[in-house]
Amino acid sequence: MRLSRYFLPILRDTPKDAEIVSHRLMLRAGMVRQEAAGIYAWLPLGHRVLNKVCKIIREEQDRSGAVEMLMPTIQSADLWRESGRYDDYGKEMLRIQDRHEREMLYGPTNEEMITEIFRAYVKSYKNLPLNLYHLQWKFRDEVRPRFGVYRSREFLMKDAYSFDLDAAGAKHSYNKMFVAYLRTFARMGLKAIPMVADTGPIGGNLSHEFIILASTGESEVFCHKDYLGFDTPPSSVNFDSKDELEGLFDKWTSLYAATSEKHDAAAFEKIPGDKQMSARGIEVGHIFYFGTKYSEPMKANVQAPGGVTEPVHMGSYGIGPTRLVAAIIEASHDDAGIIWPEAIAPFKVGILNLKQGDSATDTACEKLYAELTSRGVEVLYDDTDDRAGAKFATADLIGLPYQILVGPKGLGEGKVELKQRAGGAREMITPEDAVKRLAA
Repeated sequence: MRLSRYFLPILRDTPKDAEIVSHRLMLRAGMVRQEAAGIYAWLPLGHRVLNKVCKIIREEQDRSGAVEMLMPTIQSADLWRESGRYDDYGKEMLRIQDRHEREMLYGPTNEEMITEIFRAYVKSYKNLPLNLYHLQWKFRDEVRPRFGVYRSREFLMKDAYSFDLDAAGAKHSYNKMFVAYLRTFARMGLKAIPMVADTGPIGGNLSHEFIILASTGESEVFCHKDYLGFDTPPSSVNFDSKDELEGLFDKWTSLYAATSEKHDAAAFEKIPGDKQMSARGIEVGHIFYFGTKYSEPMKANVQAPGGVTEPVHMGSYGIGPTRLVAAIIEASHDDAGIIWPEAIAPFKVGILNLKQGDSATDTACEKLYAELTSRGVEVLYDDTDDRAGAKFATADLIGLPYQILVGPKGLGEGKVELKQRAGGAREMITPEDAVKRLAA
């Protein structure tokens, strides 16, 4: 993509209402624009990152055996009355009426709707286990939306829902999502620690929040320091093996880790002092097992092997991709701007023409752009007339993993400068070697 033809509305000044790093940088880098309180438009650069995040989420959900679908954003209030949550949910739920005065709502979550879909089609244990997921926009009318997309009213959510015959099967489904989440966040360059968490309005008696440590985290968390050295489950993990998944779950829950709501000070004090870690944390995922909380009142029953009809056991599993983009920035930035992990960067490399209009630099940049693009490398080519200093500032702000700096002096020696955004390492290499390095 040529920057001269792209839509990248960079802000040179820091917006006054942006309180945290991710909000400031997302606005300055032209990733999002606020359209109303807690409601944001995702501009081209931000949308590319969001799509990369969703792609990784999908790949790991599919790997675990979950099946993608899509449910509507508008739901009938009658479904929520069946479960008993309509009056209990609170003012966060946006309640509306259609032209026929039917009571509707803009879904804050989908437990009721997925239960209604399941009960309409699945009648036998032979169709279990089943895990259905979707990526869909949600709305929760936060009393005080703040921190940009980190705590907004409209947000994108990946929510999955598992259905099993009994508690043992449901625990295996829970473990699948537990391991899938560990892999998902690791692929985005994050160390997410699963912590015992409160179930909140979703309900249930088993829940973990996946927390990344960041100084701007909204809550205090407590855990054993050894979690930082745990290895991510490999791509070869067998999601059908109950023993393998239970072993991974046991390992990742063997040490103390809890959010502030579930913190046990006495248990934490038993950890050796040099292994105690209390820090600010950002929630990037939350999983729940809640048994028959929804299936029983909504009569989502299946026929068991003995012929008896029983309510299914359910779990739900959420990741907020829009919130996750902000969390990644909170964990990966410096004074100059964002530092994207390569897997979710909007482009892998930026080409900076330091003397636009010079025949040598123009020719070299065009050749680099064509060769990298033909090899499948995502390139943002800064072919604007901006001065070099402004190009450097933009490139650092938007945080692409690599920059190729093309100027007359380097080309006079047959070389360009390759810069890594993370760490700032620089080296002078030939354009051909730059292509080989980035296309490898």
